[in-house]
Amino acid sequence: MTSPLGECWAITDGAAGNQRQALALAERLGLPVRHLVLTPRAPWSWLTPRWVIGGRFALSAAERTLFAPPWPSVTIGCGRASALFTRMLRRLSGHRCYTVQILDPRIDPRHWDLVIAPQHDQLSGANVLTPLGSLNPINDAWLQDGRDSCPHLATLPRPRVGVLVGGPRTGIGIDTTYAHELADRLLARQQRQGGSLLVLASHRTPPALVAILRERLRSTPGLVWPDPGSNSNPYPAVLGWADCLVATPDSVNMLSEACAVGCPVQTLVTAPLPAKIDRFHRALREAGLLQDLDAPIAAARARPLRETAEIARALQLRIEAHHRGQSSG
Repeated sequence: MTSPLGECWAITDGAAGNQRQALALAERLGLPVRHLVLTPRAPWSWLTPRWVIGGRFALSAAERTLFAPPWPSVTIGCGRASALFTRMLRRLSGHRCYTVQILDPRIDPRHWDLVIAPQHDQLSGANVLTPLGSLNPINDAWLQDGRDSCPHLATLPRPRVGVLVGGPRTGIGIDTTYAHELADRLLARQQRQGGSLLVLASHRTPPALVAILRERLRSTPGLVWPDPGSNSNPYPAVLGWADCLVATPDSVNMLSEACAVGCPVQTLVTAPLPAKIDRFHRALREAGLLQDLDAPIAAARARPLRETAEIARALQLRIEAHHRGQSSG
């Protein structure tokens, strides 16, 4: 997309998942993108985004030099911490900046021009868009770049099963017991069907779980990352070369990205899930995008869950209408 509009600010905290969503959407707009990582200080951090009085002083002196005029034409925030600053920009810019907040800000969406919240957040409103999953950069070109970055993975025996491992969160125990059960299930299927296992831990994965998986899968073709011998994360390559993906059930972002690839996606759920993420799992299953780990790997590729481009098109139309209104006013 191209636009005569000015700069877009993507505002996030340090969370990789929030950064990935905000940047994926911002980069689709065809505007120069400036990424600001801002963390509000107390007491604003306790009440964000409800309390905006004196909000610029929620930032350190160094951060205040970044969060300063000239204000952008568009701002996209992701996560509760960023919601304070996207909300402030609407007023600071005299409503000239079109403000977008990704994920439920936990207050009325009317404080932003647009809120993008996944369906399982159960948020609604005239200025709310509700994709099934989280936003991400994955498309055919992204996957091809991944394959090109690690062509040697093509030599691994098929089916190549990518395994995406998250970590514990409230109500979901991704622990050593879970790691052993996951290894048991993966090994049993690999012994029946052959193939290789490409295991990727996230920054939330406890080191003890990575050690278990590395030891249990040491005789199986493939890889376990982080690898002490490699600093380069092969995540794009694994998604690009995978015939099937297995993802632990804890992360909406991780499952959304797996479902964006277009190969079968499976998960191992060993206990009831919290209500919100259970709604997300059920929606993926109803759409034919997710199945249990013990199911046979389907021969046909699934329909990819790729919502970012569609959301970006809808956002582009709203931004242009907003700025036309500003010009005519």
